[in-house]
Formats: sequence, C-alpha cells, structure tokens
Amino acid sequence: MLRPAGTTRYRITLTGIVQGVGFRPFVKNLAERMGVRGSVTNTGGGVVIDAEAEDPAPFLAALRDEAPPHARIETFAVDELEPAGFTSFEIDPSRPDAGAFTLVSPDLATCPDCLREIFDALDRRYGYAFANCTNCGPRYSITRDVPYDRPNTTMAPFRMCPECQAEYRDPADRRFHAQPIACPACGPRLSMDIAEARAALEAGRTVALRGLGGFQLACDALSAGAVARLRERKRRSRKPFAVMARDIEAAERLCLVGSEERALLTSAAAPIVLLRMRHPEALPPDLAPGLRELGVMLPSTPLHHLLLAGRLDCLVMTSGNLAEEPIVTDNAAALEKLAPVADLFLLHDRDIFMRVDDSVARPSGVLRRARGYAPDPIDLGFEAGDVLACGGELKNTFCLTRGRYAIPSQHIGDLENFETLEFFEETLRNLKNVYRAEPKLIAHDLHPDYLSTRWAMRQPEPKIAVQHHHAHVASCMAENHVRERVIGVAFDGTGYGTDGQIWGGEFLVCGYGEFERAAHLRYVPLVGGDRAIREASRMAAAHLHDAFGPGWGGMDPGVPAARRAIFEQLFTRPGLRTSSCGRLFDAVSAIAGVCRESSYEGEAAMLLEAACTQGEEGGYPFTLDGPEIDTRPLVRAVAEDVRAGVAAGTVAARFHNTMARMIAEVCGAIGERTGIRKVCLSGGTFQNITLAALALPLLERRGFEVFRQRRVPPNDGGLSLGQAAVAAYASTL
Repeated sequence: MLRPAGTTRYRITLTGIVQGVGFRPFVKNLAERMGVRGSVTNTGGGVVIDAEAEDPAPFLAALRDEAPPHARIETFAVDELEPAGFTSFEIDPSRPDAGAFTLVSPDLATCPDCLREIFDALDRRYGYAFANCTNCGPRYSITRDVPYDRPNTTMAPFRMCPECQAEYRDPADRRFHAQPIACPACGPRLSMDIAEARAALEAGRTVALRGLGGFQLACDALSAGAVARLRERKRRSRKPFAVMARDIEAAERLCLVGSEERALLTSAAAPIVLLRMRHPEALPPDLAPGLRELGVMLPSTPLHHLLLAGRLDCLVMTSGNLAEEPIVTDNAAALEKLAPVADLFLLHDRDIFMRVDDSVARPSGVLRRARGYAPDPIDLGFEAGDVLACGGELKNTFCLTRGRYAIPSQHIGDLENFETLEFFEETLRNLKNVYRAEPKLIAHDLHPDYLSTRWAMRQPEPKIAVQHHHAHVASCMAENHVRERVIGVAFDGTGYGTDGQIWGGEFLVCGYGEFERAAHLRYVPLVGGDRAIREASRMAAAHLHDAFGPGWGGMDPGVPAARRAIFEQLFTRPGLRTSSCGRLFDAVSAIAGVCRESSYEGEAAMLLEAACTQGEEGGYPFTLDGPEIDTRPLVRAVAEDVRAGVAAGTVAARFHNTMARMIAEVCGAIGERTGIRKVCLSGGTFQNITLAALALPLLERRGFEVFRQRRVPPNDGGLSLGQAAVAAYASTL
C-alpha cells in the first residue's frame, strides 16, 4: 500500500509497446514537470521506472493518460520500495534481462513535424530522405535485438554528429532519445540525387528504390505505356498494382475516399487501402484490369514524399521482386535480380534487418499484415505457453506465442519455393531472438504436402496438426477473445479435410479444442488439382455436370471441345473432390462469362464481385439436406439466366445474394439445433466485402452475435494465429 503522505519510493514496471515510441523521454519530462525524482530504463522485458514523490497518484495517472500516441501499455505494476533520496530524474542505460521479452513497435509513417522539416529550405534536414523522430520512422525493420537502443539496430554504424547528439540529449527536443536519429551530416545517404530519380519517373522510366522494408518498383501510374512496360517486365499478368498518391487530395482525385478510408490512409501504419475508383475508364487499363477498386497508399517515409515532390501526383509502387519471390532487401541482390525490370536504381546504405512488405487494408480490417502492423501482438486472454504455428502455403505467416501474447509474423508470401522458405526461416530466427522465444510445441496444417508442414515435420519439437478451417475459425475467435463454442463459417478456396478431400465451404461447430463439421457445400470433382484453381472453366464444367449430367445442360463454360469428352469421363471416376466455396465462385464466374481463366489467385471471384449490378435483389435456390448444402438448384438457375440472356452483372449480384442467404439460413438451422448464438466468419472468401455486407445484417436479424477479423486477415494470412490458439489450448489440457 502506498503511503498518502511523506516521500515514497516506488518501482513501476510497464510492458507492451513501450520501446521505440518515445516512452523514456516522455517519462523523464513528465517526472520533471511533476517534481518526481528517480530514473527510467529500458529492459529486455519493457520499461522500469524507479521514482520518489510525495504524492505518486498524479504521476501514475498521467503515465497512462498522457502516454505517447504510438505506445500501448499492456501491464502496469507498482511496487513500493524503501526511499533512496533521489535528487533528479535520469534516463539510465538499458539493461537486457535474460529470458525476458518486450514488444517491438511497428514502423511508423512520417509525422507532420518531420514532413515540415524536409520541405523547409532553412532546416538542416531539408530534402533529407531519412528524417525521423520519437513519433515516426523505422522501428521493426531495423531492430536486431532488444532493448530497443541504437546499438541493437541497423543504425549502429552511423555515429551521431554533434548537432544530432545535442538533440538526442535535450529533454525539450522531440528527438530526445530517438534511436534512429540522423541528418545529412551523419546518417544514411542515397546513391544519387532525388531529382535524378524524379526525372526518370517523369520520363516514363521504372525506378527500383530501396524502401523501408525492402525494394519497391515505381513508375508513373497515369502513363499507360509506363504501367504496361512494368507489368510486362515483372511478369505480373493481370494482378492489380498498388499506387502511391502524393497526398490525400491526389488520392481523392483517383478514388472515392470516405472518413474511415481517410483515417486509414493517414494513419501511422499508412497501409495500401482498397478504394473504389472514380473513373476506371480514365486510368491505364493495366493498373487493375477488370476491377472497380484500386489499392492506394500515401507516402510513408521521407524518401517517398521527396520522390513525389515533382510533377507526378501518383506512382505505381509495387514490391521489388520477381514472380512470387520475396521482396529484395540488399543492394547487391537488387542490382542483380531487378536489372531486367528497372531502368534506374535508387539505393541507400542503411541495412534492412526485417524484410517487410506493404500492408493492405480496408476499414473493415487488414487483408495483408506487414509494414505498420507487424509485429503488433494479439493478447489471447490466456497463458499460451511457447508455441510456433507454421501457417499455410498461400499468403503464409507464422505465429509465435509468449505468455498471453500471440505474435504473428509479417506477410511472408506463397510458401512454394526455396527463396520464400528462406524468408520464412530468416524471419523466424529474427523474431525468436527478439522475443527470446524457444517454442516447445509446433502447430502445422493438416495438408501433408504444404512446404510449411514438411518444414514442421523436420523439427525436433512435438507437433500438432490443425485442420485448415478449424484454424480459420479459431483465428477469428482468438482475435475477438471468444472462448465458448461458436458456429464457424469458413469459406475459402482450398483446405485439406479430415476425409482427404478438399474442403472450403464449411459450417463448423467448434471451440479451440475440437470441431464438428455441421454442414458443407456439396462435393464436386476437382479435375486437374491446381489447374482447376487457375482454370475456372474446369470448375464450371464440374458443377454443370453435377447439376445436369452429361451434356452440361447445353452450356459452354469455355472448355475446348477436344477436352469435353475427357472431362466427362473424369467426372464419373473416383478422384479428388471439393466442397470449396471459392471454386463455386470460380464456376459461376466462368458460366456467366466473366472470367474463365485466372492469372492470379482469386481473380475469377474478384471479377465476379466487381461485375455485380447494384440494387439487384433476386437470388437462386439451394437446399440443405442433412449436412450437405445442395448447390445443383443454384447452378441450374444460373445456367438458365445465362441462356436467357440475363446480364452477367445481374447474375453476379443474384449469386452474391444467394450465398449471403445461405450463410444466414444454414447458421439458423445449426443454431436451432445447438443453441449457439455466436457466429465467426473467416476464410479468404470473406475478403469479398459485397458478400460480408449482405450476410452480416441477415445473421444479426436472426439474433446472432457476429465476429469478424480486423487485426489479422480472414484469408490464409490469419491461419497461423488460429493454429497457435488451438495448439496453446491443447498444451494446457
């Protein structure tokens, strides 16, 4: 108990994101303002304040109420000590604590104060591409170890000049104890004048620049020729490009920006935000072929702001890599690997320790979790032990648990080649070191051929296999702190089922410890395995054969005549079958003539959503027969509409209406049987905002409490969190 009067000495231990966000300078200034004496230090486990005051209550309250904007206090412990007679308040040297860990701040977008300086001709950081302070700049991408101090970052080789030293030591300066502090005299430097890079972009050339977490490829986003050349050189097929707008006004000229979208664009995370284009026909056709949305971000570093200070309002800003390889971080590797793509290289000499791509988000939640969000932890609400969850194959992330926290990695990518596996292992080594993590249990997907599963099986630790869709639902549960059983709707493209077939249209009744497959879409043949994922016409043929039998109801989904007889035979033989909702979207897209072959994952479904006619209220029939949802009536009705000449946009809208109604009706039936009133929506299909927006009110009208994911993606990027939660629960039994 703290004494109300007289001098009291107390130790305050804080954990959370309290390093790399200006917390120690904040504490020192606050203490001096309030007449508190003592010290503050970073430790391997957080921040420790040792202080004396006559009345500690105001200081304790202000620590919480006035904390720096990017700090997040998770625990706040106060212990009384014997008075020591402190006469001042100091920042003590950091001390590592063996085995302890602290949370690392994500990288932070340039703050308004630093932005003003780099465009002020009288400021010593005018035009400087690496300006930062305690409120912004690199954090996660440069952190080699904790405590978060300059020697533990990639800024260690840069010795501060006298002027930076003075700012670093001045409690009144916003760079007081800013670990990445730098200026043109002593900090990192570019390989060329920024004006040369701007001129190249304005001339229609492609520039490879070393960004915060890796290389990026940039060109004039409004030049059809420049965009087409970049797409061809990068071998990117039709996958949409993201663009970087000069400022919010430039973004608004391209797209519709609401208040929530504006808040996301201008946040410290500064993700790519998916926005509806104002005039798609006025933009280069190779930016986002066939889509109504464009991924837009604002500059997140001084380098980006300076690059956009010329004539161009908007740049394509895409990952500096070749097809499906990890983003390049090293200068030498970039000069070799990106030489066929880039006309000019804008390099610098600050090393990137943590490779981090750009995040992608909507107001409804994060779709790719990387720069600005990683490695922000998820508080599970229970002690999880030490678990490593390896994630899936597509959009891979892994997840470590320490104490109550699950720490998902940044987006790794599709784990399908040696280079991406190296990135996985590199990031795992780094995060295990930073978080002092030594996993005692490894969780992996049930699919035996995933590279993540094969990697897990080579490790010596005990292992637990987690079914793909159970992990999706558990991920949603973990983020939302749901501990009781739920109805989980797990809709996606591919997930290995307990029966050896490919699931993906699943209604589960589950907790962390177990699941029941309560309902699922009807199985249809998956002819050709991965080829059926790329060729939507194959899935259309499979669904048409299932609905009509031989002859496919007279429909032509785009299968060449020479293959039709072969497919007819294959459909009647035993083989791999799928209940995938993603493949049903593909089938309808092909039947309606929207997309019959995907050049990137999810293209057919994305184009089907983009085609939806606004205001259409019609739908198609389906039946629930025991655990099976019979989709044959739906497919027949779609085919009938197409034969009758109904517009593809109308067919698309009716199909979305039907799937939303299916979710509500099947959950309603399961809820009546089980009494469960909580529903978790997860899986890559729920990136479809049209479907989610239609399903949510239908479920709520039936009295369900609905949970969705915001901090981790609903797609396979969130899979590792669910695996970790299931494994952590199993380890406590």
